Amino acid sequence: MYSKLSEDHSAKGNRLQIRIDEETYHLLERAAQYKKGSLSRFVRDASLKEAEKVIHEQENLPLLDQDWSLLMEALSAPPEPNEALQRAYKNYIEDSD
Repeated sequence: MYSKLSEDHSAKGNRLQIRIDEETYHLLERAAQYKKGSLSRFVRDASLKEAEKVIHEQENLPLLDQDWSLLMEALSAPPEPNEALQRAYKNYIEDSD
């Protein structure tokens, strides 16, 4: 979870401004009241929760047991490099000099 603030940012150091229609504002305000907190805190917490969900979905690759086994097998016993891979490596080494 992303709950730590970096050393460069304090808890109140950054400001985010958004424009929303009146209906949305009142809906968010009502929800914040039910949570017994401020509108800012409600929007921040809901945004963080959604951000963590999106990041988790994008940065994690779910694998079925069968796929996991195939991946581990390939990592444990990789095939010998073919000619194209050897050429690519040679070109990479030459270009990095």
